[in-house]
Amino acid sequence: MLSKMFERSLGIAAMLAIACLMTMVSPTSIHADSDPWTKAQTVQPADLAKELGNSKTAPTVVFVGFRRLYSAEHIKGAQYHGTAGSEEGLKELTAWAAGLPRSTNLVIYCGCCPLERCPNIRPAFTALERLGFTNLRVLLLPQDFATDWAGKGFPYDKGD
Repeated sequence: MLSKMFERSLGIAAMLAIACLMTMVSPTSIHADSDPWTKAQTVQPADLAKELGNSKTAPTVVFVGFRRLYSAEHIKGAQYHGTAGSEEGLKELTAWAAGLPRSTNLVIYCGCCPLERCPNIRPAFTALERLGFTNLRVLLLPQDFATDWAGKGFPYDKGD
């Protein structure tokens, strides 16, 4: 009887410990070892929205996902220069970026699906970093654009 009570108490304690850890670390602050960017090379949606409100320091925002998604909705003022998950799109993106100063304040995002599975953001980041961009960041949209940007009331344009 004591053994079963101990097992139950131990199980409850373990669940509480896991729940506490989950509240201390938000999913958007976790950095996967496989991601080519560091935490310092990321930006949260609320922070980017504030930056976009300052015309003197607003970054250049580039959507690197699928054209049809950009055409439907995109961050207000964001540019589209190819789908980075495709060879043709990546060439288009790097050809555009080649003409920019390497110190350009550049934020890339996709938002087609959960960030961890996005086929576009990692190739875009890697290519732009290889070109030598020193102020390159990834917008963290853990779920997707609709949930993590538009759904939170941040400014976006419909259609292009």
